[in-house]
Amino acid sequence: MAALLDVQDLNLRFPIGGGLFRKPLTLHALTDVSFTVEEGETLAIVGESGSGKTTLGYAISGLLTPSSGHIRFGEALSGAVEDRPVQLVFQDPFSALDPRMMVGDIVAEPLRLAGVPNKERQERAETVLGQVGLNAESAQRYPHEFSGGQRQRIAIARALIADPKLIVADEPLSALDVSIQSQVLNLLNKIKRERSISYLFISHDLGVVHHLADRVIVLYLGRIMEIASREHLFATPSHPYTQALMRSVPRIGRGRRQPGQSLKGEIPTPLAPPPGCVFHTRCPKAQDVCREAVPVLEPAPGRPGQMSACHFKD
Repeated sequence: MAALLDVQDLNLRFPIGGGLFRKPLTLHALTDVSFTVEEGETLAIVGESGSGKTTLGYAISGLLTPSSGHIRFGEALSGAVEDRPVQLVFQDPFSALDPRMMVGDIVAEPLRLAGVPNKERQERAETVLGQVGLNAESAQRYPHEFSGGQRQRIAIARALIADPKLIVADEPLSALDVSIQSQVLNLLNKIKRERSISYLFISHDLGVVHHLADRVIVLYLGRIMEIASREHLFATPSHPYTQALMRSVPRIGRGRRQPGQSLKGEIPTPLAPPPGCVFHTRCPKAQDVCREAVPVLEPAPGRPGQMSACHFKD
């Protein structure tokens, strides 16, 4: 059976125009990214800021056009953006909703674009608002009348009303208070169980990823460093970058909170990615081969389902 989403050799480049005395540059946002998402699966994308997580989500959603490679949904090669069975939940619920529109119209907007009659749009909007924990009267109110957590529920309702097969959730919890995050996280889990929806879940919070994800992709400077099940990734991380991310998570020690070990150095500029392994400038295991040859994404020793792009993988 074909995967719900099949991404192969995806590359995304942004030309940066030069001036009279400057030659044009190229920003390497994504390089040779390949993965699949199965029906009902949650695939998390993790990595530092600037690693290309959101760019990848926008490419899958059709908001950015890849330079090369392909994105397939089911058996068919994706064509027009409006035909893709995917919806997007943005990071900031405060800026993702039009303050001049009532909530019912915001949620029903995908149906309006699809030509669904107004009465049916409003009925379906009230139904889906109920599914995310908001009452029917919410449809007649404006976004500013709701809390941050309620606004994110509205954004999720807008994504659900189009009956997508895949939801790209771009840091959907990061703009919310910690007390509200668990409520939205539980809602996402509930929707997944009831609708068998797949998620491409973009996050920097490894605690949330451990709770929600089935598999995890570790992205660094637009390249995949590691792909593994949640269990393997957290128990036996293979790539040095993944190991560094795990060490950076604060731990609870005896009598006091122990800080994590931060990764040294900064992520290089995507305008001039390092040759060979893009992580070698910060990697404690780096040797000459790392500076010369790009490592292939291959199984970790003794773990065929855990793929790692490292010459000295564990």
